[in-house]
Amino acid sequence: MEADTIILGAGAAGLFCAGRCGPGALVLDHASRPAEKVRISGGGRCNFTNLHARPEAFLSANPHFAKSALASYTAQDFLALVESHRIPWHEKTLGQLFCDRSSRDIIALLLAECDRAGARVQLSTVVTGLSHDGTRFTLATVHDGRHETLQARRLVVATGGKSIPKMGATGLAYRIAEQFGLPITETRPALVPFTFGEERFGPLAGVAVPVRARANGPAFDEAMLFTHRGLSGPAMLQASSYWREGEDLAVSLLPGTDWAQALREAKREAPKQSPKTALARHLPARLADHLASELHLSGNLAGLSDARLDALARSLSDWRLKPTGTEGYRTAEVTLGGIDTKALDSRTLEAKAVPNLFFIGECVDVTGWLGGYNFQWAWSSADAAARAIRARA
Repeated sequence: MEADTIILGAGAAGLFCAGRCGPGALVLDHASRPAEKVRISGGGRCNFTNLHARPEAFLSANPHFAKSALASYTAQDFLALVESHRIPWHEKTLGQLFCDRSSRDIIALLLAECDRAGARVQLSTVVTGLSHDGTRFTLATVHDGRHETLQARRLVVATGGKSIPKMGATGLAYRIAEQFGLPITETRPALVPFTFGEERFGPLAGVAVPVRARANGPAFDEAMLFTHRGLSGPAMLQASSYWREGEDLAVSLLPGTDWAQALREAKREAPKQSPKTALARHLPARLADHLASELHLSGNLAGLSDARLDALARSLSDWRLKPTGTEGYRTAEVTLGGIDTKALDSRTLEAKAVPNLFFIGECVDVTGWLGGYNFQWAWSSADAAARAIRARA
């Protein structure tokens, strides 16, 4: 069988590219259903983009690489497409856009765009071999138990990274890149919860608190959630993309709170109250109890000097935590690193050394913040490749 363009991966980037690169595209995926990561995203409502998507919100060895694609196809462009399909949506916080009903609306949009463009989607297909003779790509596949040979002038790799293997992540994109001599930057799980030894925060599981979190990067003002294994919540997931093993996290509890003033006022108003009681006026009771124990706070406020209260305030504004690790690819929302952008054209996502070979989406060394940024990269990078393919049709 022969196709103009074969796209590997029926996820967000692959399906979107197929719907925009013109007739003759064939999408292949080993899964039995398309866009499974889209289906589970955003708690089932798909945080499909972010109104503030900008290059500064993406991590890459080359921070300038994403600029061209993001400028050519913006969050407003995808939102216009969503509205053209009459999908109701809402802005949650921080520019995050969600479906009102279900993430299945976005999957339906992607499949409808494929149908409109005349692209075909073939699932339950495993790629067992790939070669290139300088003109055409030849793929050996197994589809529903039958061996098939497929050929195409163009190949788009949109198979994602290593995150959430139970959803079918395989690392295929990296193997194809290596086959064609493209370098790969270090890959790590990102947007992932932290773990701590000895169930340090087990008694706090389920407690959430607003924080400002930082780990070798920008500070994120969002919620932190205690779990049986460690720390999660948006603030922790964001910080995880910048964290390295052995390093501390800096956490400010209730950012914007003047803890020194709050503690001195509590001492003045009720000097006989315990530090734990004073903390519980601002923080969840279980967290206040934990902090009182961890910081060795006993007696009452009257027994604490102003200098001791100031030291306590600094601890609350700059709580240093050292994770033992992260939950890993099992729960990571994305993979940090990937196909080295030095090997790709930023305007088309085409491999510089292999004409008509494209890499898009998560497999590329471009990783966005939490909150719809990675979906926007999927749309933008897919559109960049599709425009190049249409131009050569």
